[in-house]
Amino acid sequence: MDHNPDRLCVWPGYFDMKTSRRSGRRVPKDASVLKPDLEGLFMAARAVGLRKIKRDEQVSHPNRPHAREGRLWVSASGAKASIGAGSKEELLQLIGGQWRQMQRNQRQQAQAQATRGPQTGDRRARSQRKNAPQRSNFKKRSSFKKR
Repeated sequence: MDHNPDRLCVWPGYFDMKTSRRSGRRVPKDASVLKPDLEGLFMAARAVGLRKIKRDEQVSHPNRPHAREGRLWVSASGAKASIGAGSKEELLQLIGGQWRQMQRNQRQQAQAQATRGPQTGDRRARSQRKNAPQRSNFKKRSSFKKR
């Protein structure tokens, strides 16, 4: 691609919680996420308010050639106008904070769904509820000895 000074390149590896700053993380721990991927990065950038975004999939970072993580091209002037980010580091921290909050919300929803139990219309769960007492009674009956 031709050089364009208005474009900023954002890699998902910049937000990886498990890598160190020396290894390539560019945001603080409180703005980093577990298992960053291009789709999550794109959704977080959209949630922050960025509109001029271009995705490049199956592209690897020069320091991580084994990982085909992809990248986002973000318009610097669009970022300044829409969210007021004056520098790339500020933009990365805004995206990282939003992405981390999105991951927390997903995790809380999954935990709430798991603790709630099966829904009333769920056939598989209903059959499990019907069969559960039978199994416990069967175990009690098998303990009796025949005379």
